[in-house]
Amino acid sequence: MGILGIGVVPLVITVALAIGHYFLRRRRSSGGSRPRRSPWIMRTVSTLLVGALVIGGTTAFATTVGVGDYIKAANSPYNIGEYHVEPAVTGDGEKRNLVLIYLESGEETLANDELFEKDAFLPLKEATPAAEGWQSVQDFQQYDGGGWTMAGFVSTQCGVPLKGVGSSSSSNSRELDDDGETYLGGTTCLGDVLEEHGYQNVFLGGANSSFAAKDTFLRTHGYTEQMGLSDWRAAGEPESGFRSDWGLSDERLMANARDKIDELHAEAEQTGQPFNLSLLTLDTHEPVHVYDYCDVDTENNVTSVFSCSMTEVAGFVEYMKERGYLEDTAVVIMGDHLKHMSAGDAFHEQLDHHGNRTIFNRIWIPGQGPDTTLRHGMDQLSMYPTILEAAGFTLENSEAGLGVSAFASEVPGDSAQALEPEAYNELLGSLSPRFYGEAWIGSRGE
Repeated sequence: MGILGIGVVPLVITVALAIGHYFLRRRRSSGGSRPRRSPWIMRTVSTLLVGALVIGGTTAFATTVGVGDYIKAANSPYNIGEYHVEPAVTGDGEKRNLVLIYLESGEETLANDELFEKDAFLPLKEATPAAEGWQSVQDFQQYDGGGWTMAGFVSTQCGVPLKGVGSSSSSNSRELDDDGETYLGGTTCLGDVLEEHGYQNVFLGGANSSFAAKDTFLRTHGYTEQMGLSDWRAAGEPESGFRSDWGLSDERLMANARDKIDELHAEAEQTGQPFNLSLLTLDTHEPVHVYDYCDVDTENNVTSVFSCSMTEVAGFVEYMKERGYLEDTAVVIMGDHLKHMSAGDAFHEQLDHHGNRTIFNRIWIPGQGPDTTLRHGMDQLSMYPTILEAAGFTLENSEAGLGVSAFASEVPGDSAQALEPEAYNELLGSLSPRFYGEAWIGSRGE
């Protein structure tokens, strides 16, 4: 629609004007009626109209597709490869089980009951109180250029912005499209580190696992078991637990998560092999679907659906607490990205001009009191080393990818996180073709 509206339509109008002008001139030259206005005036007006359409259409089109941003990124002096740090584990003697929960569109701003009908995160807040040792990163930011689920996964598990194969100048950069066997196979991510240190990595999500190549990403980076929409159908989940256009409800996802953590925890106690159970909720993805388990008590259905989803996640947290799993299991809960603001999505009035939209997060580390201070204002790229340290690993300089752990007392001076905000955003926007060529086409260890 954008191409038609700002590219094709102005061109058609321009051509129509030119053809009309051509036939008008022929009519006059063949003895037609004398024009009422001077010919030079008509030619001037026509030229101005044509020029305005061409210039206006071209400018609007270039703005829409981000030509200026692309040129700036292509000419940026910054290169992500110069700041990227391979995680160097210097100790794992304190490693513990890990539960990682991604909240679909889990934006902290939705907890503001002055902007919305109620605090949609209240059930989860009550299950993760600071007084009991739950911590959070204040002003946790979506990285500049992010904003969708796979970008959230890659940034928080690999510590880099997600950029496609087109960022690579390598002649082999299209190989990913040919076989689809790997996803950022040249990059060391969370699952890779955990697998190398004896973890069993499991992922549960309600949506189609192959959507946006999520299954390929997980398989490439150490996850040996994953369950998605087709798996739940094959397992005989009741039809009432599905929405036809997306997947399994959060109520049923968390019920299955209870069974899975029972299984994983029992195995870990027997074998000594720790586990990472990663979950991704679904209900809060717009257009929202009101499942039977959710009672709508707000004028806007979206607010109630968010609250119902958080209630199910809170129930899972309470279950882990009741079973004693929180005594040896770290838990990281966070939104995968800010809430989308596409046409037709809810809350434009409250969020479009909000000054500081942030991502909800909670972190639990067994035995750690409420006095620990986490670095404020960090973005998703620093969550990668934060998760590793929450799981009990010691990292050299607390770095991984472009990130620095929230537990670090200070940021290394040569880190990407030490850059000024403008320079940091330019780094994240840079094409960095060599880095992404190796990230997509390479294999770890080569």
